[in-house]
Amino acid sequence: MPEPSYTDIEKAVRTEKRQIWAAWLSGGVIWLIITNATRNVPVVSVITQVLLIVLGVAFTYIAIKMTRALNRKADTARRRVLGDE
Repeated sequence: MPEPSYTDIEKAVRTEKRQIWAAWLSGGVIWLIITNATRNVPVVSVITQVLLIVLGVAFTYIAIKMTRALNRKADTARRRVLGDE
């Protein structure tokens, strides 16, 4: 099986990054909808707002970490394809 080209690697990296951030965005929108839907129930509203903040920060950190790991993996693959290794 032939080695993937530099262009193939770039396309795969861009696609995976889009998927990571699309999942992050859609999850955030869902949490905002849930938080908005529960705003008239005092205790539940506070809980969902706290969860929105805590999980939003956690998922942002995870998405950034995944993107950085993907960048490192792609950089290694690029060096291998270009023969710099």
